[in-house]
Amino acid sequence: MIVVAGAGLLLAGIVKGATGIGYSTCALPFLTIALGLKQAIAIVVIPAFASNVATIWNMGNPSAVLLRFWRFYLAIGPGIAIGTAVLNVVDAASAAQLLGCLTLAYVGLALVRPSMVLPPEMERPLALPAGFLNGVMTGITGSQVMPLMPFFLSLPLERQEQIQAINLAVTIASVILAISLAHGGFLTMEVATFSVAGAAPALVGTAIGNSMARHLSTVAFRHYLLATLAILALPLLSRTTGFAVNPTSEPAPL
Repeated sequence: MIVVAGAGLLLAGIVKGATGIGYSTCALPFLTIALGLKQAIAIVVIPAFASNVATIWNMGNPSAVLLRFWRFYLAIGPGIAIGTAVLNVVDAASAAQLLGCLTLAYVGLALVRPSMVLPPEMERPLALPAGFLNGVMTGITGSQVMPLMPFFLSLPLERQEQIQAINLAVTIASVILAISLAHGGFLTMEVATFSVAGAAPALVGTAIGNSMARHLSTVAFRHYLLATLAILALPLLSRTTGFAVNPTSEPAPL
């Protein structure tokens, strides 16, 4: 079982390094088979955080990206708080399925119209509401892809800037998630120890994926990114329970 868990952490790191997204979604099935769902969700937090940070710093100093998109990042926390409150009064499974449909619709639109670009003058006004809405959707469904991915993919960013911007958002949301897990009793000292150990295969896989990404053209990279996003949306369509940052539920980060 440890071999299965380790293989999952390594493979998820490769996907993360190559595309910049999808670590937890790829790792969780392997960890669940090996350890069970509750432990898997808690253990994946630190390896996911490590892969996010490694991906960010592999692309250079993120300070410029942080300064440019601080409004988006600032709004994530309040959005998650609202989302978890909404989770108590809505059907989380239906919300997750709706999110999956919206994600697949966006992927289809992006493939048909690959030149979709957000006008520069709209970037700043939309950053705050987009970040807030992303937090709300994270709080309700546990998925961090909407509207994060359309917002950043529609901006005229270099590949490195794009990956940094996306992963900074995911990292911030993951930190909030880890705090919630610890507060809810999921992230115990014993589980945290296993989680820290799991960071090693995650970082190795991320390094391999980063190396692979350097050999991809911009067009190929975008296609792989959209394909990965579509694959990540499929579990949402069949989800029967909601995952969110809530002590009474079982959260799952992107």
